[in-house]
Parts: sequence; C-alpha cells; structure tokens
Amino acid sequence: MRSQKNSNDELKSEGDLNISPHRQVWAKEHIDAETQHWLDLDAKYFLHQSLSTPCLNVLSHCDGINLEDLQGRSLMDFHGNNVHQVGFANQRVIDAVKDQMEKLAFCTRRYTNIPAIKLAEKLAQLAPGELNKVLFAPAGTAAIGMALKLARMATGRFKTISMWDSFHGASLDAISVGGEAIFRKDAGPLLPGAEHVPPPDCYRCLWGCEDNCTLKCADYIEYVLAKEGDVAAVIAETVRSTSVVPPAGFWQKVREACDRHGALLILDEIPHCLGRTGKMFTCQHFDVVPDILVIGKGLGGGIFPLAALIAREDLDVAPDRALGHYTHEKNPVACAAAMATIEYLEEENLPANAEKMGGYAIKRMREMMQRHEMIGAVRGLGLLMGMELVKDRRTKQPATEEAERVMYSALSKGLNFKVTMGSIITLTPPLTISQSEMDRALDILDECLAEVKE
Repeated sequence: MRSQKNSNDELKSEGDLNISPHRQVWAKEHIDAETQHWLDLDAKYFLHQSLSTPCLNVLSHCDGINLEDLQGRSLMDFHGNNVHQVGFANQRVIDAVKDQMEKLAFCTRRYTNIPAIKLAEKLAQLAPGELNKVLFAPAGTAAIGMALKLARMATGRFKTISMWDSFHGASLDAISVGGEAIFRKDAGPLLPGAEHVPPPDCYRCLWGCEDNCTLKCADYIEYVLAKEGDVAAVIAETVRSTSVVPPAGFWQKVREACDRHGALLILDEIPHCLGRTGKMFTCQHFDVVPDILVIGKGLGGGIFPLAALIAREDLDVAPDRALGHYTHEKNPVACAAAMATIEYLEEENLPANAEKMGGYAIKRMREMMQRHEMIGAVRGLGLLMGMELVKDRRTKQPATEEAERVMYSALSKGLNFKVTMGSIITLTPPLTISQSEMDRALDILDECLAEVKE
C-alpha cells in the first residue's frame, strides 16, 4: 500500500486534496447520518483517488449559481469545474437537449447530423484567424490527445514544450505534457520528448523580473526550441487556471519563436473558453492566434461532456488516419446543448457581464488585501479570479494550512470554491452572476479570512 504521508505542500495540484485532516473535522460537524450512509457507499464502490473519492458531501440539486446538498443547505458555487458558464440547469440548454433527444438521440459511426454540422460551423465562425477546422471529443483530455497527434502528423516531429505546474487532463499523454506531480508521480515512463519550461508567473518569477518584466520566460522557450531543433509543438494554457495571467507581449514572442523554429502553437482553453475571461476565447485578449485551439468544459452547457479541437485549415493533413474516432464524437444531443449554450452566451451578452463583474470583484478583493496581510496577490481576467495566500508577503511562503481553513469555513457559510496549488483561492462563478450575488460571496470570503487571521 502506498503511504499518504505527503503534505499539501508536496502535492500542490489543480484542486484541493481529499486526504486533509481539515476535511475530516468539517465532515464531523456538518454531515448527517443519511448523507454519511451515501458517502460510505460511494467510497465502497469507487476506486479511491486524491481530488475525488472519498467525497466531501452529496448533492441533490443545482440551479443557476447555487448547489443544494442532501441536507437542504444551499451553496453559491464559485467552482463548478468551470462547466457552468450559463448557470446550472439553464432552461434553454435543457429544452434543446429534450428536443434533440426526441428527434435523434445518437449518431452512429459513418453518419453525420445537423446539430454537429451547425456547431462546427458556429465554432469556425467564432474562432479567431484561420481556425476553421473542427473535431469533437467527449472530454477535454481526449481533445488534447487529438491535438498532440495532429501536431505529430503535421510536422513529422514528436517533441513538445509545455509548462511546469500546468494541467491538460488526466490521461497518460495529457499528464506527460502536464506539469503537476500529483498526476505524474509514479506514472512513468511518460511520453518521450515532453520537455518542460517554467510558467510565466510574474508573482513568483524565476528570473527575478517581477514588476519589471523582460520576458525572459518567453526567451527561454525559444532557447529550448533552438536547442532541440525538432519540436512539434508548444502546448500551454493561454491563462493558467489558477488565474496566472502572462505578461504583456509573452504570447507574441512565443508565437514568433514557434514560427521561426517550425513548431505549432497549441493553446488549451478548456476551463475558460466561451466568455469566462470577458471574451469568447482567451487568446483574443493577447492578440495571438494559435495553430490549434482546444476548448471544452462549459461547451456542453453544464450538462453534457463535450470538447472541441479547432485548427487551421491547412492542418487538415490526416484523411487516412484516425485522430479521435470517438463513439460520441458527433453526439447530436451534446451538440444541441452546445449550440444552445453559445446562443445564450451571445444573446445575454455574458462575456461582457464576466468582464464587468470580474473587474468589480478584483477591485473588492484588492480592498480586502489592504486589511488582510495573508493575501499576497490578487489577479484575474474576467470571472477567472484568484487570491494567493501567503504566510509572509516578503518571503511569499504559501499559506496552505490557512487556505484550507478559509475554504472549509466558507463551505460552512454557503460558499463553494476551489483551492489550487495549495494556497490559491480560485473563484470561477457562472457568467450569469449579479452584483448582489458577488457581494454576498465576497462578504463570506472576507469574513472567513478574518476568522483565520484571529
């Protein structure tokens, strides 16, 4: 049996860990007998793994911005696994799903269907530049795998450059280009040629630039491209999902370096595509167009798992190969849900609301920063927001213990969010959020920070 002696500091990851003693304390105070019965059954029948099983609680309902547990307690969801751009149980999406299920519930291999065609056309119209060729997959991880295969076929190379601390999915190929120990440890050998570089994190800059960025992080990517000489692709999250926003000019430099060295640029926007950052696609903030764009999560309207690869037309180079060939590649119900999601985003102008509410929230969190020394940094883009907690602002030592205490206190008060990399409070509410809902959530967070400080 493997030991569970690792601390949160050693297992910094995409989410908060389920092996924490704080979770056990919270459960004793908040979980009743009926809920515990179901949790015990869940733990009995599902393989245990960090970040999921054993689970924290049992949900019974979701609607808009809220979750409800089996005990009838309501939680504002600022986590949502980033699938809830249009809110949970969006009626337009539900109606589209019901209607399509009655017409064509599945599309057998070798056939296509109108919802899939319309969705591909819509994504090609929305995507920047010449990104106008599409493939669907039932999960973002699978879409990343297709992107890696396409890059190999298009370039005749197999090497990649990606970033430490990144997350691109949980499959073997995705964790090879990913950079989190909790997924990579003891999983090797991983894909050959998967080179890694430091992320463009201005708050924890390895190059010492911090507020006076010289883009050495981008220069290092070109250095590796030149030294390797035969890299197929640079693959990275446009904005790190812990809300780390690259410095100005970073993506232009990387784009130019890829072009000089014959490498493709693959941008992973699975968690924050479709308006979360204030624009339909995150790369539009940086005036850069990748060769391949990967999206997912919210594409299915918070109901269906669906992801998409969107590529340049001249990368349509594998007519005699199978890049994906997934059973639910062109699932008509999933595609109908996605079309309804995009239409709702456009008609309700949700990207604009994300920009407005995100700006408002960041301003309020920076005001909190003046009162809470534990807050080392506040950052974000639209409604992808983060608050990094530290023990000391000078040393920037991560406050992992304190971050967990804040999270469990917030859960007790009705606010759900994710802690990433051990000490970053990551806030990603639905794009439908109102100012009063945002104020209520931030009031809870403010109260929890004060409690932990005492």
